[in-house]
Amino acid sequence: MRRNFVIVISALILAVIMCAPAMARTKLVALPMRGDTVIRLDNPTATLIEEERTLTLEKGVNRIDFSWNGVSIDPDSIRLTPLSHPDQVILLNVSYPPEEAALVWEVSSQDAFEEKVRISYLLANIDRIIEYKAVADKDETVLDFRTFLVLRNFSGEDFQQVHVTLDQGTGVDTAIAHEETKKVLFHQAPKIKFDKVWTFDAVKLPWDPEKVTGNVGIPVTYRIKNDKSASLGEQTLRSGKVRVFQDDGHGGSIFLGEDRIEPVPVGEDAEVAIGDSRDIVVTQRKMRDEKINIRRNTSNQVVMYETDEEIKAVMENFKDKPAVLTVIQHIDGPWEMKQCNMEYEREDARTLKFEVQLPPKGKKELTMNYRRLIVNGL
Repeated sequence: MRRNFVIVISALILAVIMCAPAMARTKLVALPMRGDTVIRLDNPTATLIEEERTLTLEKGVNRIDFSWNGVSIDPDSIRLTPLSHPDQVILLNVSYPPEEAALVWEVSSQDAFEEKVRISYLLANIDRIIEYKAVADKDETVLDFRTFLVLRNFSGEDFQQVHVTLDQGTGVDTAIAHEETKKVLFHQAPKIKFDKVWTFDAVKLPWDPEKVTGNVGIPVTYRIKNDKSASLGEQTLRSGKVRVFQDDGHGGSIFLGEDRIEPVPVGEDAEVAIGDSRDIVVTQRKMRDEKINIRRNTSNQVVMYETDEEIKAVMENFKDKPAVLTVIQHIDGPWEMKQCNMEYEREDARTLKFEVQLPPKGKKELTMNYRRLIVNGL
């Protein structure tokens, strides 16, 4: 091993310890074999190591010398937990020899036996990256959604066999050496349902694409719900890069694009951008914008008025399949909707969200008539 962990046990009679002169710490005698080892990545900024070892204890007080070289361990995080005879093995105290990467536990054992213990500690320089790979079928009806863990080990320690856990018991068995980077499949959700969504944001996209030089595409996303109906929903989807592919129908795949998602709680949606599409065209125009209910002060200056505005958006689907178009509209200032031919959801005080189901080779029209209050020309 690159790391040099040392565990030394010496049986001492308590009376002898109390009467004998101070003794130098016993150096390396034997290193019990490491048993089951777990790398816990539940915390995004810290790595907890839990390893099991079998120690041979004598009846009475035992000194357990635990030292480490060449690795960055937080000494305050080191814990020793008896597992085989927790009621007969008592941790009396722990001491830290000066200027050494070591500590000494004093443990009282009611009898002589082999004791399985768990030693846990925070170890630096092991980090992780989450990556996702989504492969849609040719008809874009279901996704094969895979989660990969990229583990990078620069801790100074080799792990011959280790169980890596990420969230709430989910884990994978692997081995990883010092200075090694390893990518392992962590979770697979086959044939999950998703929605392909086009999004027209009236602030970000031109209202009349015919008057714009060059092609105008509408952003497209795959909307994946993190719930059990989608073979997900066991835990929050961690932030990470998502690469999206599509089956080409000939045994190969087409790369559609990549995006990065932020943490997605259970029950929420993940929106994965895959590029722009010209299969749907939105043309929007303002049909009316009039000042009404004008108020003036004693100097005949306008201090307040309302606007009577009407927006019309024509949405055309040139695909042979139905499409879901999300339309985002923005209305500044205090406003009141007078008439609207489609249902909407208020995202915030000024943002309206429409979910429009467009038929194949079909189109729909959205009309909004609203009034805004303008104070002092603002």
